[in-house]
Amino acid sequence: MTTLPAPTLLTPQTLPAPLLTGRDFLSNLDMSPAELRGVLDTAASMKRGEWRGVKPLAGLSLALVFEKASLRTRTTFDVGMYQLGGHAITLSNQEIGLGKRERVSDVARNLERWVDGVMGRVYLQQTLHELADHADIPVINGLSDMLHPVQLLADYQTVEEELGTAQGKRVVYIGDGNNLANSHIHMAQLSGSSLTVVTPVGYEPNGGVVQGALKAGADVTLTNDLGAIDGADVLYTDVWISMGQEAEADIRRRAFQGYQVTPQMLERLAPHGIFLHCLPAHYGEETVPEATEHPKSRVFDQAENRLHAQKALLYHLMGALKPRW
Repeated sequence: MTTLPAPTLLTPQTLPAPLLTGRDFLSNLDMSPAELRGVLDTAASMKRGEWRGVKPLAGLSLALVFEKASLRTRTTFDVGMYQLGGHAITLSNQEIGLGKRERVSDVARNLERWVDGVMGRVYLQQTLHELADHADIPVINGLSDMLHPVQLLADYQTVEEELGTAQGKRVVYIGDGNNLANSHIHMAQLSGSSLTVVTPVGYEPNGGVVQGALKAGADVTLTNDLGAIDGADVLYTDVWISMGQEAEADIRRRAFQGYQVTPQMLERLAPHGIFLHCLPAHYGEETVPEATEHPKSRVFDQAENRLHAQKALLYHLMGALKPRW
């Protein structure tokens, strides 16, 4: 068995400078390509164990606000804060009632007086903007109807681990043109990857997101042709029926027939190609167990990287803040 060298441990004096201090992170475009590079480098360093023993967020707290159910987002933000020396408090929608029991602006004004950051996993992107507009602390998008930027940080960390770089690599997203598709477009704009989004007619990603990326010079293609997966470096899919779309389930299942990722589809990728899925998987719809367990699958490595990528994001947003107590 090969013995790996021990990681070079960082100290409080050798930590990289936080790049995003005090900012909101509502979209991947809230950072520059250089800042994305810094966050991904930090995530890789954390995964190598180089941050073991340092507690840069000691004395800081993060509120985790959930309108939607969560496994990966809740666990990784909570564990991430703990590992960095901070504290996370989980607030369910039953406890807060965003916009119903209390105005979103009032929730924001309360939280900013108690905690040092807010992560929201919500239905509407507008809710996150309201939180950010009324709270003078970092607000992080843990998922909305429009975007899922923290997921894409973990995804591109996984791509770099497997392929060395995302720049110039051909990423194919297949399925619903939803929040994941929109955030993939933003990441193509930031990273220089070549993105093809394959959807049925009528399920394309947000037109404004697409036009913004094209105007910025991103290599983004929309198509209905499943042949786009041939030779791809990365194949990515997501559920056909997101939380809140249950009433459309039958219509969506019919529309997405033929878009299921199977082991046979994975054999059409480049020899080094990988398969990613943000999870949870609705097996029998957008994919099957034999695909997530296929040799080309990196689905569970990708899930692990939620922890490392989000820890890196938390450090760069909050690492220069001082405990107020």
